[in-house]
Amino acid sequence: MSRPALRELTTTSYAVLGLLAVRPWSTYELAKQMARNLRFFWPRAESNIYAEPKRLVEDGLAESRSQPVGRRRRTVYTIKPAGRRVLEQWLAEPAAPSRLESETLVKLMFANYGTKEALLEHLRQYRDQVAEKQSTLETIFGEYRRGEDPFPERLHINIVAYRLLWEMAQAETTWANWAFTEVERWTHVDAPADRSSLLAALPAQSRSPDT
Repeated sequence: MSRPALRELTTTSYAVLGLLAVRPWSTYELAKQMARNLRFFWPRAESNIYAEPKRLVEDGLAESRSQPVGRRRRTVYTIKPAGRRVLEQWLAEPAAPSRLESETLVKLMFANYGTKEALLEHLRQYRDQVAEKQSTLETIFGEYRRGEDPFPERLHINIVAYRLLWEMAQAETTWANWAFTEVERWTHVDAPADRSSLLAALPAQSRSPDT
């Protein structure tokens, strides 16, 4: 009897496979680890993270076993050789273009149909969220500086990724502060009051369109 074709794996599938390649995890541990790093650039509902290991077992890419934890038991997932093969194949494929996902920016794009006060509140929340992200990253960096990182053999990978996350957070902070100050100056959100000053906020042209 022929084996059914492998379902089309998602980026989340490969992310979970990648974590299983690091070491075996329970679904709770996987969700916690995703919250520690991948959520900054691949945020997904916790329900998806809990469901994905079971799908990988069904696909023959991972296996599960029950372990005692005190008086209870938990299920731990481990990557199989087939899972390592498809992970390696995926890592060699071109990545999809990066994308920015922000409901704050969606609300900003249509703020002229709302109120200035609502827009300012969204920008306050955005600024607070970025500050929380930076605080979380600082906590992780502190672990690294003290030599308490849980996977020292992955330091070279993690530092390169975290450097981008930190610089993006700094850029977000700079933008949020500027945007809040800019919107505070507006008398209303219906139309631009000073076109020339707004155009001056655009980055200077770095090269001629003909080059």
